[in-house]
Amino acid sequence: MGLLSKKDAKLITDPLADNNPITIQVLGICSALAITAELKASLVMGIAVLFVLSVGNVVISLMRNIIPSKIRIIVQLIVVAALVIVVDQVLKAFAYELSKTLSVFVGLIITNCIIMGRFEAFALANGPWKSFLDGIGNALGYAVILIIVGFFRELLGSGTLFGIPVLGDPIEKTGVYAIGYENNGFMLMPPMALIVVGLIIWVQRSRNKALIED
Repeated sequence: MGLLSKKDAKLITDPLADNNPITIQVLGICSALAITAELKASLVMGIAVLFVLSVGNVVISLMRNIIPSKIRIIVQLIVVAALVIVVDQVLKAFAYELSKTLSVFVGLIITNCIIMGRFEAFALANGPWKSFLDGIGNALGYAVILIIVGFFRELLGSGTLFGIPVLGDPIEKTGVYAIGYENNGFMLMPPMALIVVGLIIWVQRSRNKALIED
């Protein structure tokens, strides 16, 4: 017998495709626009949300029977804020330059609709194990979109991936720049992130017609 039942496995796999928090539920768009100009920042933000959502879901689930209904939102905010402080301090200790790049956006994880939504809709009604899997699945679904958007924005906007030149040198005119290619500066602007997300949504719904609303 496998570690995960079919129903448990769906908690992880569904948010990766047919119930993605960004492309289907249209949550967490702000950070998708703000920090995806660089692939490294996209990856780190995805990992940060993975930690906060998976651990936060478990904590809220363990406390679900003792949290008074009237103050549940306050409790959820305290839990996510504590976890975000941990993430912020770790980034400052081990990746200070990146922490400055992400700056205020790490703090905004506290109000990320995906996290608060999963606390409210799932963790308060399910056990710790299922809540942990739900947190992993939704965070991975969020991270996958950030990484895809960050990949194309950095590659086409700067000609680099993780800051490493992959298309050649635009100054020395090597690689693809030798045949006249130029970086598209528009890719580095926030509106382009929305366009890339829109293209992902279009591809996703063209592959799965069931996602198209009547």
